[in-house]
Amino acid sequence: MKPQLNLIAGEHGAAFSGLRIDVLDPSDGRVFTSLPRSDARDIDAAVQAARAAFHGAWGRCTATERGRILTKLSALILQHHEELSLLECADTGKPIQQAKADITACARYFEYYGGAADKLHGESIPYAAGSTVIAVRVPHGVTGHIIPWNYPAQIFGRSVGGALAAGNACVVKPAEDACLSPLRIAALALQAGLPAGALNIVCGLGVEAGAALAAHTGINHISFTGSPQTGTAVAQAAAANHVPVTLELGGKSPQLLFADADLDKALPVVVNAIVQNAGQTCAAGSRVLIERSIYDTVIAQLKARFEALTTGAGKTGPDCGPLINRRQLDRVSAMIDAALADGIQLAARAKLAADAPAGGFYFPPMLLNAVPSEHPVAQMEVFGPVLAAFAFDSEDEAIELANGTPFGLTAAVWTRDGARQLRAAHRIEAGQVFVNNYGAGGGIELPFGGMKHSGYGREKAFEGLRSFTTIKTIAIQHG
Repeated sequence: MKPQLNLIAGEHGAAFSGLRIDVLDPSDGRVFTSLPRSDARDIDAAVQAARAAFHGAWGRCTATERGRILTKLSALILQHHEELSLLECADTGKPIQQAKADITACARYFEYYGGAADKLHGESIPYAAGSTVIAVRVPHGVTGHIIPWNYPAQIFGRSVGGALAAGNACVVKPAEDACLSPLRIAALALQAGLPAGALNIVCGLGVEAGAALAAHTGINHISFTGSPQTGTAVAQAAAANHVPVTLELGGKSPQLLFADADLDKALPVVVNAIVQNAGQTCAAGSRVLIERSIYDTVIAQLKARFEALTTGAGKTGPDCGPLINRRQLDRVSAMIDAALADGIQLAARAKLAADAPAGGFYFPPMLLNAVPSEHPVAQMEVFGPVLAAFAFDSEDEAIELANGTPFGLTAAVWTRDGARQLRAAHRIEAGQVFVNNYGAGGGIELPFGGMKHSGYGREKAFEGLRSFTTIKTIAIQHG
């Protein structure tokens, strides 16, 4: 594949430094393209281009015109669905069926926000006699978007779609491990009629280009998805410029299985929620909490399901693909080796396909049994296909276990008891709670974001659109 280029002010080009970053295929560890290694100079050029678009052609577009451009972009993404799916599969290593679903979701984000652009209303406020007061929603201006490597197309759509629909101009720094789909979709956006500079893509390392974007004085809002540690650094950099930030920082999401749960319905969902994208999902269902009376039955059934999973190269369509890179593989392996050394029982592990290419970053899915609730593997985000199982004896204990980590992103409750469904959903500390179902992040129409160390602010749905605006109050005294 030919070397990739930044997109700034509608033009493709190399980084000021002239340096490049090799891109590896996680399925075999081989270099298949390269990216510009951008720095603060490239970020500054992109911010200036975005500012010019915001005060120029893009800023002059009506909400209806913005919506039509985003809707056209959605259609173009679907027209290029196969091409984009193959890029996503090669770039991230995820199974091709997941890559296809991600591209479909990305198109849906732009369709949703395209339809919502002219429906973002303000309000009038009753005030003093002889006056009219209106509160209008206005865009922040230039928004920065730091996109992770696990779902580059999806998170690009959910973040950039809302920002553009609200009228902002965007500067995007994708993760250096997965830039290909954002770059290609941004090129399609130009084809859809987006003015030059309204959307800029700058590739590079997080500590260089990402840090420069977070700290840039010309940015008016930042959307970040990634680790809590990096999220803290982004928030601190933005705070120096008094810039609002939306942070989505991961989780340790529980699924609670009560004795009356429909196991035939629940268990396939429990397995998929940790195997999807090799567990490299902020909202992965990485903990399963099981009522003791059904614990042994559930573990036996989960064991059979895990041992039947396929692990291999994404293009072959396995249940589980590789991890993103060698560093991630080493991190996950070290974490699990430490847990096993501490005596935690390995209940089941999937096998690696015989045809999985040598050099790939594979970690077959694993089920851990009877994990102590205070152990690091129960408290920390593994970000790999590792499911930790816990037993509970009462509803109160289940809720205490569910809330017993620093995170609060998503959760699921499996029970036929309607009263328990509502009690548990209200008591669990998470931004999304699913009852008798589980969606890692849920649909485009559902507000998404975390509590506690999982971050703050909301993306998706109308809440995501509103987050890319601020309120301006206009008070008119007319007598």
